[in-house]
Amino acid sequence: MSEIVDFLNRGAATITPAITEKVLRHLPQWKLEFTQIQAPLFPHLVDQLEFLADAVEDTLDGAYKELPYYAVAQAVFALIYSHKKVGIIPDSLLNLGRADDSGIARAVLIQNEKAFALYAAAQNVEWSKVTSYA
Repeated sequence: MSEIVDFLNRGAATITPAITEKVLRHLPQWKLEFTQIQAPLFPHLVDQLEFLADAVEDTLDGAYKELPYYAVAQAVFALIYSHKKVGIIPDSLLNLGRADDSGIARAVLIQNEKAFALYAAAQNVEWSKVTSYA
């Protein structure tokens, strides 16, 4: 997992306010796109991406002001990465195509657990359901 964390941290370091604004404009479309993900080996991926998208949206819109910028930058990177069809593992690979997306989303949640748990509580979202990795 450390390679994924390193990849995530390097990617998040490239996220600028201009990139976050662009992502914010695309989030409604991406949220719909994420609901169409068919990844039976990664059953929590859709919920995790939707959670990250909501957190980014609420933070950038000013509805939630407590999420640290590095958590937002990592979430934005994870959303951009998951939106792309080609990554470390191409999404078209049956059963494995979303493994990298799942790993990156999980890494964001794990690295920022306290901040996202507080966000989940503020939004009346059950944190244990977001972080389940069954």
